[in-house]
Amino acid sequence: MISKLFKSFDNTDPLSLAVITLIFYVTYYYFKYFNRINPLPGPLPIPFFGNLLQLYIEHGGNLKTFYNSNHKKYGDLFEVYFETRIIILNRTEYIEKLLSASTKNPHFTKLSDDDSKGFHELGIMGQGLVLNQEFQSWRYNRHFFTQAILSPKFIHEATYWTSKLFNELESYWDKLYINGDKKVFDFSLWSNQFTNDVIISLLTGERSYTMAGYFNELSDNEKAERPSALIDETVKFVHAIRTHILGFSTFQLVSPFLRHYFPYFKKKSDDMKQNLKYLNQRFDSIIKKRRQEIENTPLDKPLSNDMLTSVIIANTPRDVNYDKNVIDKSIRPMTDREIRGIIFDGITAGTDTTANTISYIIYYLAHNPDVKKKMLDEIDRVFKDDKTRPITENDYHNLKYCEAIAKEVSRIFSVVITFPRCLEKPEEIAGYQWPANTSIRISIDAIHHNNEYWEEPEKFNPERWLNEDFEPKKNSFIAFGGGLRICPGRKLAMIELVCLMVLLFRKYEIDLVNKEAPLKTVSSVINACTELLIEIRPRN
Repeated sequence: MISKLFKSFDNTDPLSLAVITLIFYVTYYYFKYFNRINPLPGPLPIPFFGNLLQLYIEHGGNLKTFYNSNHKKYGDLFEVYFETRIIILNRTEYIEKLLSASTKNPHFTKLSDDDSKGFHELGIMGQGLVLNQEFQSWRYNRHFFTQAILSPKFIHEATYWTSKLFNELESYWDKLYINGDKKVFDFSLWSNQFTNDVIISLLTGERSYTMAGYFNELSDNEKAERPSALIDETVKFVHAIRTHILGFSTFQLVSPFLRHYFPYFKKKSDDMKQNLKYLNQRFDSIIKKRRQEIENTPLDKPLSNDMLTSVIIANTPRDVNYDKNVIDKSIRPMTDREIRGIIFDGITAGTDTTANTISYIIYYLAHNPDVKKKMLDEIDRVFKDDKTRPITENDYHNLKYCEAIAKEVSRIFSVVITFPRCLEKPEEIAGYQWPANTSIRISIDAIHHNNEYWEEPEKFNPERWLNEDFEPKKNSFIAFGGGLRICPGRKLAMIELVCLMVLLFRKYEIDLVNKEAPLKTVSSVINACTELLIEIRPRN
C-alpha cells in the first residue's frame, strides 16, 4: 500500500511534491501537538519556528518580556516551543525537587537531548561546568574551580585587581570627562570594558586592554600608553567572547532545519562556529604559554595567584595539597581541554553578568536617593573620607548595606531570566507526571516578583536583607541558580559588585542624564544594558 502511494508520486512535478510534503509535515506536527502529554496553556507554535515568530515579531526578540507576558497571560505553569517543548515553572513549590543540593539529586541534567543538539553542533557540550552533563566530569571540574575561586589568595587578588584596574579606568575618565570636553557618557560600555579586563586578569593572569582600546576610540588627541598591537589583540579577543555570549542562543532556540537552510540563521550559526574556533585557539595558546612559564619557575619561587595557574598546578608537586591528594590514585592533574572549559566558563559567566548588574545598581540608586544616602554614609564610615586607599577583604565584610543593595538589584532586575533543567527519569512536577527527557525552565523573574514570597516585590528595598528576622523563602532568591548547579562564582561576583560601588561612589557624584528615560536593555541569553547615559563629577 505504501509503495503504491510513493509510486503515484513518481510523475509528480517537484513543486507539487514539495507542497504535498509540507502538508504532510504540518499535519503530523499539529497531530503531535494536539495529542501531547499534559497539554498546558501557552502560545500556539508554528512548524519549523515554534514560538520564534511570537518572540521576534511581538517582543522584538526580548526573552524577558516574552516570558513575563506569557506568565501574565497563562499563569504559573505554561509551555513554549523553540527547538523543543519547554515547560515553564514560576513557583518555588514546583522547583523544590529540581533544586535539591543533595549529590543524589537525579535532576542534575540541564538540557534534554533535543535541547543540546545545537550545542553539540557548536562543539561546547560536555566541557567545563555550564554545559557539562556528565556528573563525574562536572564534579571533577567543579572541585578545582571552587578550590581556586574560594582560596584566600584569590579573594585578595580579586580586590587587588578591581582596585588596580579601577585606577586605570579613572585615568581615562579624568582625561575625557572630568578635565576633558566630554560630559555625558554611556556607563554600560565602560562597565563592560572594565569587567572584561578584571575577569580576564583574575582568571588567566593575562592583562587585557579593552579599556585602553575604548579610550583610544573616544580620545581625539592623547592615546593610552600601551602598544597598539597588544590593545588590538585583546580587543579582538574580548569582542569574540561577547559575540559568543550574545550569539549562542542561535543554537539554543533555533531548530537545526533553520540553522542549516534558512540564510539568516545559517550565516549566524556559521559565524558563531568560526568565532568559537578562534576563541579555542586563543585559550589554548594562553594555557600553553602559562605551562611553559610554570615549568621554567623554580619550585622554591612563588607563582601568580590567578585561576589558570591554580588549575594547571592542581595535583602536581607544585600543589600545596599534593601530598594529601597523591594518596588517592584517582585524582590527576587537569588536561588542557578541561582547563580551557572551566576558564572559558568563568570568563563568559563572570563578565557581562557583573557589568550589567553594576549598571542596574547605578540606575536604581539614582531613582532611590534615600537608599543612596545610606550607602554613602556606610562607605564614609568604613573609609573615613579616604577616597584612594585600597579596599581590603575586611572592608568588604563591613559593607553590609552595599551588599544588600547588590542583592536587591539582583532580585528586582536579575541579569539571568531563566535557567534550565531536564528530567532524567519520569517524575511528578507541578502536579503532573512527566516522562524522562522533559525540558524545563525555571523563571527567575516570576519567582523574584511573587508577592507570596516577597513583601512588596515591585519595591526596591535593600532594607529587607538587613532585617534580623528576614529569611527568604526557600528557593525564592535564585539570581545565582540553585541546587547542585548553583553558581560557584557568586561570592566573587558579590565582592566585585561591592568593591565597584565603593570605588565609584566614595569619590564621584553620578547622575543619570535623564531620570525619566526607561532602562534600555536587550534580553537574549541575559538581560544586557544597552545604554546608561550618565554625568560624573568629583564628590565634595
